[in-house]
Amino acid sequence: MAVIQKIRDKYAKLAGFIIALALVGFILMDAASGRFGDLFRNDSSIAKVNGEKIDYKEYAERIQEYETLYSLLNNNVTIDDNTRAQIHDQILREMIFEKLISEQADDLGLTITKEEEKEMISGAMPDPLVMQFPYFKNQETGQFDPNYLMQFESNKLDLSNPQAQKAMEQWQMLKNYIRRTRLTQKYTAMFTAAAYTPDFIMQRQLQDQNYMASISYVKVPFTTVNDNEVKVTDEDLKSYMEKHSAQYKIDDPTRSIEYVSFDVKPSAEDTAQVLNAITGLKADLATTNDAESFVNRNSDDQYRDLFLTKKSFMSAYSDSIMALPEGAVFGPYFENNTYKIVKVLEKRSLPDSVKASHILIATQNRTDSAAKKTADSLLAAIKSGANFDTLATKFSDDPGSKTKGGDLGYFPYGAMVPEFNEATFMGQTGDLKVVKTQFGYHIIKVQDQKNFGPAVKLATISKALAPSSETENAAYAKANEFAGRNANGKSFDDAVKAQGLNKLQAQNVKVNDFMIPGVGSSREIIRWMYDAKQGDVSPVFNTDGRYLVAKLTDVQDKGLMKLDASNRPMLESLVKADKKAELIANKYKSSASLDAIAQATAQPLQNADSFNAASGYVPNLGYEPKVVGYSFFEGLKPNTKSPAIKGQDGVFYIALKERFRKPDAQDPMQMQQMQMQNMQLRNAMGSMLQESMKRNAEIKYNAKNLY
Repeated sequence: MAVIQKIRDKYAKLAGFIIALALVGFILMDAASGRFGDLFRNDSSIAKVNGEKIDYKEYAERIQEYETLYSLLNNNVTIDDNTRAQIHDQILREMIFEKLISEQADDLGLTITKEEEKEMISGAMPDPLVMQFPYFKNQETGQFDPNYLMQFESNKLDLSNPQAQKAMEQWQMLKNYIRRTRLTQKYTAMFTAAAYTPDFIMQRQLQDQNYMASISYVKVPFTTVNDNEVKVTDEDLKSYMEKHSAQYKIDDPTRSIEYVSFDVKPSAEDTAQVLNAITGLKADLATTNDAESFVNRNSDDQYRDLFLTKKSFMSAYSDSIMALPEGAVFGPYFENNTYKIVKVLEKRSLPDSVKASHILIATQNRTDSAAKKTADSLLAAIKSGANFDTLATKFSDDPGSKTKGGDLGYFPYGAMVPEFNEATFMGQTGDLKVVKTQFGYHIIKVQDQKNFGPAVKLATISKALAPSSETENAAYAKANEFAGRNANGKSFDDAVKAQGLNKLQAQNVKVNDFMIPGVGSSREIIRWMYDAKQGDVSPVFNTDGRYLVAKLTDVQDKGLMKLDASNRPMLESLVKADKKAELIANKYKSSASLDAIAQATAQPLQNADSFNAASGYVPNLGYEPKVVGYSFFEGLKPNTKSPAIKGQDGVFYIALKERFRKPDAQDPMQMQQMQMQNMQLRNAMGSMLQESMKRNAEIKYNAKNLY
């Protein structure tokens, strides 16, 4: 006790200081990761739109929401990297657009009212996504059923059930998405609804189609001037880009890389190991009496208890396998990067489609015993002479078929749940029975079975051929050694040449891109690109089945395009064309007629007849809009030589032979043409609105937080 008191007396102040220091440390750590993070250069935003942040947390939540909905609305499909990148890009674009219009929407009073929201969600014609929501579809017919929607909206689900709780969460996600997109749709509609083609423009277009001209011309190709007669400097190229800045302006920063790939492919040892493993299972597969358990224990893919027909057995070896007797084993064979062996368990003749009717007594709103009792009673009544169609209309819980007397029409093998499939395809025409499925009890009447053919049930053992960890490690070690030994641009290039590696390129990658063509999902690489300097060499990146080492070759910031090796040839050809056109024009400016120019240039005097003012194309010349423009210029009088006209690949001199108008006929398609043009204009405006607003905004992306 005395020792404790001594510590209190002697070290109280020191302990207090340590505690205070610890508290300050915790506060600073929280600030650095929280809303004061910018003070510590820890920006939690993914982008800033006109100085306003888009928060990382909201972005991440929206990604989870969209990926969940995408999978759900596409039959629980697994999202691949390409689709995921598209989803992430869509989310980023939407969030930026929402920031851009939010202030204007508030000023304009654009809102989603409660009445409007109700109409979108549960009105007579709900949003199309509501009608695609799988929980609102009748499982037998696949059609939207508003009764299921009413159950969700009235909270009649048992939320203690994890599946019901998950469904409700997904439904809330979908409603949030519909509300958000509705506001942007209303904003966009203000612009698109106001877009139309004025009648006078349409009239002018129709008149131009009937306004015809014929000309004589001499074309002096640029090739008549030698390249060594025109000198092109860097200043000429830069001046050209500045003069045509709209074409050469970069709205978003870009980066370019060169990279080498170290592929991870199965070695001969990997192949032998997989082949030996599956071959060793062949004898046991042939003798096992429990094929399902054996497959599930030893195969990469689980056992499938169904028959395959020639139509449904998608394999190059299907004919050989289907010809085997029951009990025979085939393989190993290699298909789709997988080694397989199969055992024929059963062979029989099956129809490829069945027509059936059913009465569903669902277990959703009644106990199992009550549902079975009702189904058994209905079956007994039908066997005693009661009309099946009448009972289906009165008692069935399947709204899609009850109005048709329970008729499901023809359906293929495997289209229904397993129990229903078994009852209709394994039985006979005329069968009448009660079958239980996940939806309840079905009284099934098999009406017809057609197109019988051979079918087999198989037990399949599959082993995917993949690189072993040793092979993977060897490829990584090779890539890591390359990156470690070649840490700058020059040594990178020298090593690529010395080792005979294939150097690839990825150009003009934007900070908000999610994939690099030829590479795949690439956020990690893109983050490095926007944190590196030109000439830097990257660490090793693990991509889909390979390792990459990259060199940053170009940094292009927002603004006028840089002059570099990639764009120089194209710019030089354009500048040379301008210089050659000027030389040709000066050389023949004193020539009085086309004949004189034709003689001086040794080029033929030619004719182009009967072309209209509505098109930029001239017979025998192709697309030459400037020639068309001069041909219909009222200042160009008949039989007079025009000034030099720079065309696509030469200089034209023209003389007007005649202009004339064809009689204006009343066009019965005029109104339809105007409506189509208005629709095209509105569609174009809707798609261009976002890009136009982005172009005029200040958007700064935070590469490290995008994923």
